[in-house]
Amino acid sequence: MTPATSGARPFPAADLGTLVVMAWSGEQPDGDMPYLLAYCLGDGANGPEGSAAAVGQLLEANGLPLGDPVVDATRQPDFPVTLLVEADRVVVGMTPLNAECPVPPEWLTAVGERGHAYFLFTTRPWPEAEPGKPVEPAALAAFVGDEKTLDRAAHALVPARSPH
Repeated sequence: MTPATSGARPFPAADLGTLVVMAWSGEQPDGDMPYLLAYCLGDGANGPEGSAAAVGQLLEANGLPLGDPVVDATRQPDFPVTLLVEADRVVVGMTPLNAECPVPPEWLTAVGERGHAYFLFTTRPWPEAEPGKPVEPAALAAFVGDEKTLDRAAHALVPARSPH
């Protein structure tokens, strides 16, 4: 018996390369906002362009548009991105992957007050911001605030859940 196959192209995981998720909080007029930034290093099988294309395919497959507007997933129970907060970590879930990220205490406080985080997943590779290496606040602000990053990203307010 031959297994059934779908006409859909499989997700190019090798093209994605290293996926990084980073958490921080920032002051807003109505209180601190917890942010999560997801990006790739551009080290996939087909280089930075292949990594960017793979992230784009991942976002498209999950129904996440690039650029404006910010999707309010707090009103969408079947939203394709999930945030599970456990102790000092958050697990970001999206078909077909999960990514775990340590979060600072101020992020936990902000997400506890708001009940959601601002999730930004960009197709723009950021090879300088490797896992385990500190990122200066000015470098983070420059990358996140760059039009190329913002225009090539999915933006969503995603509810945070706990395992309890």
